[in-house]
Amino acid sequence: MMALSWRLAMKLVLKITAALVIGTLLGLFLTFITVVRPLIPGGISNGPWRTSLSNGDAAGDPYTRARVALHGPLARNRRETIYFTATRDSDGDRLDGRCIYEISGRDPDARWWSITAYGPDEHLIPNPANRYSVSKTTISHDANGDFTVRVGGTEAGANWIPLVPGHISPNLRLYNPGPLVSLDPVHTSLPTITRVTCP
Repeated sequence: MMALSWRLAMKLVLKITAALVIGTLLGLFLTFITVVRPLIPGGISNGPWRTSLSNGDAAGDPYTRARVALHGPLARNRRETIYFTATRDSDGDRLDGRCIYEISGRDPDARWWSITAYGPDEHLIPNPANRYSVSKTTISHDANGDFTVRVGGTEAGANWIPLVPGHISPNLRLYNPGPLVSLDPVHTSLPTITRVTCP
């Protein structure tokens, strides 16, 4: 009788332990895919671009810190750098690495800026030309001071970033942004993203 009670108690302990472990793992997984994993940092929208002003902020909440750890290593605060990410074009359509896009505009108000495209694995896109980004110091402007970056397709001069099929997410970094940019990034003039062609 005592042996039977002992076996029942052990089964009950094992069931409770299994339930706790499964519940904990499920909770961690759901937190990861709903809060930490999303590519869009959240917080502020400006056209197709999204950003969070709490990146790099010592007062940032744990979820922001987790996103930065996964998607933005060494993130600085907004007075030093503002990071904008896009997963959709200016018409609201999801960006697709099989398509060709144009990112057009004027130099943002920042000491230095860059546009980099990331692939489905959230890393730089390997390509034979070893081209990963354009920046304030490498981009060509037209006579009016505007620029157009061709993203995808075949090589198109200095203002070209190659793509691969699948999810892409261009990243616009503004280093030492102007005071108005830092205070009001929602109304800052940022480049548009226009789909040129898609298979």
